[in-house]
Amino acid sequence: MSDAAFGPRSAVDQVLEALADPTRRHLLLALGSRPASSATALAADLPVSRQAVAKHLATLEEAGLVAGHRVGREVLYRVRPDGLTATASWMTTLARAWDDRLSRLKREAETDTLGG
Repeated sequence: MSDAAFGPRSAVDQVLEALADPTRRHLLLALGSRPASSATALAADLPVSRQAVAKHLATLEEAGLVAGHRVGREVLYRVRPDGLTATASWMTTLARAWDDRLSRLKREAETDTLGG
């Protein structure tokens, strides 16, 4: 999927879109606090169906936040921190750029106040 104004979707875009849903955030937290789990086990903690959990897990997997592997008849999912690490790095860079801009604006405002 591509947005003509911004180009192709990046990995950061996919992570942020995946994390926009509270159920997916809950699933990611649940997976981070236990060994690999199936959609069935994860659905037991949520007021949604196993099928809904499986769809949410597919979105998280597409964003690179979880990985699934088949064990017998079940697919077990675990957290993949790579996507979060890349997104956190992007957010840190963005925050640093805004801090620099605000510091520059503050200096200019102080110079204008002192000078005139």
